[in-house]
Amino acid sequence: MARIVPDDWKHVAATGAAARERETLALFAEALPAGYTVYHGVHWTRVNQGFSVFGEAEFVVVSPSGRVMLVEQKTGFLRETPKGLVKAHLQVERNVAIALARTVEGLHRRFTAAFGAGTYFVDGLLYCPDYAVKEAAIAGVDPARIVDATRKERLAAIIRDALPADEPRLPCASKVHHFLADELSLTPDASALVGQAGTLVTRLAGGLATWARRLEFAPFRLRVIGTAGSGKTQLAVQVMKDAVARGERPLYVCFNRPLADHIARVAPPEAKIANYHQLCDWIARDAGRAPDFTAPDVFEQLETVFAQTPIDARWQYDVLIVDEGQDFREAWVAPLERVLRPGGKWWWLEDPLQNLYMREPVALPGWTVLKETTNYRSPRDILDYLRDVVGATVPLAAGLAAASPFDGSDIALSTYDETEAAHSCVDATKRAITQALSLGFRKQDIAVLSFRGREGSVLAALDQLGPHRLRSFTGKYDLFGSPEYRDGDVLLESIYRFKGQAAPCVILTEVDFDVFDERSARKLFVGATRATMKLIVVASHRAARQLQLGEASETADGVE
Repeated sequence: MARIVPDDWKHVAATGAAARERETLALFAEALPAGYTVYHGVHWTRVNQGFSVFGEAEFVVVSPSGRVMLVEQKTGFLRETPKGLVKAHLQVERNVAIALARTVEGLHRRFTAAFGAGTYFVDGLLYCPDYAVKEAAIAGVDPARIVDATRKERLAAIIRDALPADEPRLPCASKVHHFLADELSLTPDASALVGQAGTLVTRLAGGLATWARRLEFAPFRLRVIGTAGSGKTQLAVQVMKDAVARGERPLYVCFNRPLADHIARVAPPEAKIANYHQLCDWIARDAGRAPDFTAPDVFEQLETVFAQTPIDARWQYDVLIVDEGQDFREAWVAPLERVLRPGGKWWWLEDPLQNLYMREPVALPGWTVLKETTNYRSPRDILDYLRDVVGATVPLAAGLAAASPFDGSDIALSTYDETEAAHSCVDATKRAITQALSLGFRKQDIAVLSFRGREGSVLAALDQLGPHRLRSFTGKYDLFGSPEYRDGDVLLESIYRFKGQAAPCVILTEVDFDVFDERSARKLFVGATRATMKLIVVASHRAARQLQLGEASETADGVE
């Protein structure tokens, strides 16, 4: 079996042109023997349509001797003209032969500069599996290097004949592999892919939102136990949109205020969005009992007032969605039920693995339960790591399934001296931000998440980390109970406040513990699953020894 680079292509459920390229890649993997290497861009075409390994070539096949064959794949219909084969795309016709020739010539120039003239071999091949070339002589490509629909079953054999396995190894063979590996790794632009990656993951995670909404029973009480990245947010938003379309009033209630603020930006404007204590505040103010947010027990007071205040029809809703249910207290269920109109639908969304407060599950007797253990958001290598490390302490994590199109994100580790955390951790976190920026992430793509709560964080009081201004919660609320934030470019939050949200690049910092117990394991799970593309862990030396990330990933203290 040939070596495929990158090797994560099997996990990509590609569509369109990328699906056809994936089929070809599967053919190469099976039909080319060991010793051959195929470089490809199939996993990136899933996100960034049109990506190729080099120029117009979708594949670069390297023989055991180091000889190179560029394979340009053209699916669908081609047109034969006096000037050669052409492919129409968006009403523009492109000459296939000229494009392939330019690609081959371009690689010739690069190889000559890198290895010297006459030290390598490069050839090109046109693969058009859907079209039978009628006049190969005028196609513009050597007929021996055209594999059309009539010869597609011989594609691998033709490549083997052109690149024999028993030839003497070229002196530059190892350099050829280094060149192509570097070319492939440098091509994806993280900042350009972030938005498209988010769209892709959202689409993949939309399955839960599609079929869960088809369930019908009465009374409608559905408890959705879904892991991080399973699509709970998409489900909540779609349920609200459905209610608004029916002329009904939906209410969304979560535990964390930052999540409520995030949902308010993506939910239909007709929906009512609040965290639990916001809802309590609204009810209290409506009853003429405005809370004093300077009081140390203001939240307990709000809970008591809400439970004691009669609820009239103005505060009743047709659809009630509770999110972050694992953080809710048993005593909150009965007061909440009063804001649901008779015959209304009640959705309860939770993830036991994100139970950072170690609260007992709320009892919901008689409710229908739906479980989803598939994570579409986290890169596969991150979830594989969490299954092994967190799963050993919290068995529930060991059964999670990975369905993200991304793999090989390469979790990075940066360490600091826990005895000098106030200084060492700050420096290590600065370096992590610099590393994230060097990978192509923009400041707005990065979330710095403290493993600790705000009160115990050495970062929480900072306005800046080096040259980077921090956008962070000041710990204060305005007169209406809204949190106040510092202005900044890079978000700093605790993992407690960032639950339910995600960022392309997450820097999980201030990771420190003596023993990797269940609480630490849950916190690691929550922090790591916020990352959609890249995770950088900034941990103390003592914690790093238990994280099993390995010395090879370490980036701090001058180690790369």
